[in-house]
Amino acid sequence: MVHWNSTLGSGFILMGILKDSGSPELLCATIAVLYLLALTSNGLLLLVITKDARLHTPMYLLLGQLSLMDLLFTSVVTPKALVDFLSNENTISFGGCAFQMFLALTLGSAEDLLLAFMAYDRYVAICHPLNYMVLMSPRVCWLTVITTWVIAFLSSLGHTLYTMHFPFCTSQKISHLLCEIPPLLKLACADTSRYELLVYVTGVTFLLLPLSVIVASYTLILFTVLNMPSNKGRQKALVTCSSHLTVVGMFYGAATFMYVLPSSLHSPTQDNIISVFYTIVTPALNPLIYSLRNKEVTGALRRLLGKYTLQPHSTF
Repeated sequence: MVHWNSTLGSGFILMGILKDSGSPELLCATIAVLYLLALTSNGLLLLVITKDARLHTPMYLLLGQLSLMDLLFTSVVTPKALVDFLSNENTISFGGCAFQMFLALTLGSAEDLLLAFMAYDRYVAICHPLNYMVLMSPRVCWLTVITTWVIAFLSSLGHTLYTMHFPFCTSQKISHLLCEIPPLLKLACADTSRYELLVYVTGVTFLLLPLSVIVASYTLILFTVLNMPSNKGRQKALVTCSSHLTVVGMFYGAATFMYVLPSSLHSPTQDNIISVFYTIVTPALNPLIYSLRNKEVTGALRRLLGKYTLQPHSTF
């Protein structure tokens, strides 16, 4: 097997999903619309949470972090995929591939940990409301958010450096939407079996530990909600929790397929569909799932839009 020089001057070819689809122009337009929706909805949600003092609570601090992660995650992948298709140029440099992988891993890992902390936040709010501001003080929230980013950063840095140190074969074509570990390891000329096992163990750990926190939190929440005397309180708790569980289901379903299922069960087409789902579709849907059924968010959005609409214009 002939090796090609994997230096900063070399590059890969991202095959993506657009050119191989039956209607590439329609798919490109759909992805563009979803990306604009993700930018608009996540940007609006971040603006509302930042501007409205009534939303300066732990729950909305975490929701704002989720919107930030989704906004960055989709921006790491989608613009390049669209530009590559429109310009008929789908190459990516060795350094660019490594950087894209690092950012995608960091944001995905951070969101994974954040969703577990959001479940714990709901558990404390519903099961221990009197101690909520003690257990979920601003200092605790920010410390947890920073820890989430740091753990995700260090884990992703290690995986990126180790993945990119392998020699790659003559074929530079990555049959995937973005630079990720599984498709890149298929191009390696060295024995990657031990590292694939490490990736599998890391993926299972990163997914199962937060998921166990989420399951435990919502099991306890369910018992508490069923014992609530007030129907209104029960309904509000269930609406809030159902939104979070929907987001959890979409994220963990896609992540489990990519990083937990054995490589023998993967195919380029399936991997591309899943990657489109968690890098483009999910970031567009998450803010809608959280805001459409949340009266506090919709009320804050109306107040914000009303404030700017009614603001008197300057006259000259």
